[in-house]
Amino acid sequence: MTYASKTVTREIEIYNHLKAIQSDHAGLSCLRPLIDTFDAQSPDGNGVHTCLVHPPLGISLSQLTPLLPDGVMTSAMVRTTIRNILAALDFLHTEAQVIHTDLQTNNILLGIKDESILSKFEQAELESPVPRKTLGDRTIYLSRPLPISFGTPVLCDLGEARIGTDHQQGDIMPDIYRAPEVILDMTWDYKVDIWNVGMVIWDLFEHRHLFRARNPEGKLDDAYHLAEMQAILGAPPCHWKHAAPLPDYDLETLEERLEGDEKDDFLRFLRRMLCWLPEERATAKELLFDPWLMHGLFK
Repeated sequence: MTYASKTVTREIEIYNHLKAIQSDHAGLSCLRPLIDTFDAQSPDGNGVHTCLVHPPLGISLSQLTPLLPDGVMTSAMVRTTIRNILAALDFLHTEAQVIHTDLQTNNILLGIKDESILSKFEQAELESPVPRKTLGDRTIYLSRPLPISFGTPVLCDLGEARIGTDHQQGDIMPDIYRAPEVILDMTWDYKVDIWNVGMVIWDLFEHRHLFRARNPEGKLDDAYHLAEMQAILGAPPCHWKHAAPLPDYDLETLEERLEGDEKDDFLRFLRRMLCWLPEERATAKELLFDPWLMHGLFK
């Protein structure tokens, strides 16, 4: 019997759906493809694990940023990254009718520009094998970290994706990244991905998450999350009785790396994604042509 998790089953369904689409959209090259699947017998012999085969990719952006000077990306690096992610989303939203729902820095991996790093990786393992622990029925290996591969970023992990770009329901997204409509248990559409892009940009460029979504006891708390949103976005379209105090800051005070016109342009770009109402958020295609994102592209 095959014990494929719901996530794996959904991901295979999404990849089969994408495979059926005949497209030359540029965003396809920014999306990790599926090569094949196979089943592997579990060590105890009582189950089968479904495995997905993908082309090799480098480290994730969550692994990359701590290695960078000051632990954050430059403006130019953010622009390059987000152009790729928006291109992938434009394909998913417009041609595939798919919502990703799980954009975060550990789901964006660096492409491999020079494949010699793979042979060097193999040689390093032969010369200095990673630590391992052998049990009665299996061996557990410590993962060997990949070097920085300097390829362009690729969007991965379609395990939480949904087919159909509107009138979706259910709890999605990493907790601090959740869009307002998800927190409020409303129906949601492809614009949750646009909200997520804004969250990812902030994480790559700033030294802290935009939202903590935690109460003073450190527990996940929707009331505090919504209060933080009101500090950043202003009052929501429909007011509610505040269950948590409003923080004493705004987007301008939180952004400390930029100044002058560049800061104004950056915050204007973010505000095209971070809107209470999904219909007011820009599309992926519209954001691709934003002046801040295109800055320096044609020099």
